Amino acid sequence: MSIKDNLEKIQNRINEAEIKSGRKTGSVNLMAVSKFHPQSSVLEAIQAGQFLFGENRVQEASQKFPEVFETYPQAKLHMIGQLQSNKVRNAVKVADCIQSVDRIELLEEIEKQCAKIEKKIKILFEVHTGEESKSGFKTTDELKSAIDLFGTGKFTHIIPCGLMTMAPFTEEKALIHKSFSTLRELSEKLKSEYKALNFAVLSMGMSGDFEIAIEEGSTLVRVGTAIFGERDYTK
Repeated sequence: MSIKDNLEKIQNRINEAEIKSGRKTGSVNLMAVSKFHPQSSVLEAIQAGQFLFGENRVQEASQKFPEVFETYPQAKLHMIGQLQSNKVRNAVKVADCIQSVDRIELLEEIEKQCAKIEKKIKILFEVHTGEESKSGFKTTDELKSAIDLFGTGKFTHIIPCGLMTMAPFTEEKALIHKSFSTLRELSEKLKSEYKALNFAVLSMGMSGDFEIAIEEGSTLVRVGTAIFGERDYTK
């Protein structure tokens, strides 16, 4: 099947999951995760009407997307992989949003680099809800320590937009449901405690579990393999 066909198939599944969950059609956005896939695949997706993309590696994104943006300025890129501080300078140049903010030091570096180029950038706080190897804020207290800093005027170039998580890699659906419901419940708690900030986005769900994520309240699903096919990890 072509990328266009795959996108239509995934969008139909998203819509069916919305209806099944009693949610409004169109309430869940689709991100096409294009890591390890060539620029030509991104362009094929754009020509099929997909404009939101996700990348894990800053170097790859920096090589792939500037030309895309020149031709299609409406395209948007989110960085979704764990981000090292020394990669932030290039990440903020190419990305519209960094989804994987998992520590205060990273926020400080994002602010520093965005201030240099006078750019405001959206971020999601990544929350650890899965197995030990995953990144993300491990406790609510750690997360709140980061969020509290936004009340000090320290981060004038950063726009919080919500939360992100990755479910554990398991066949046990109960554990996947628990991961996603934990993020949803945390989001609801933060909305009530931090009324001046935006926690509307819940980025959760990938190719293998996005329907469960939608059932649990996801507003943004990150789908790669089901759109682009298997990746060539040798590149």
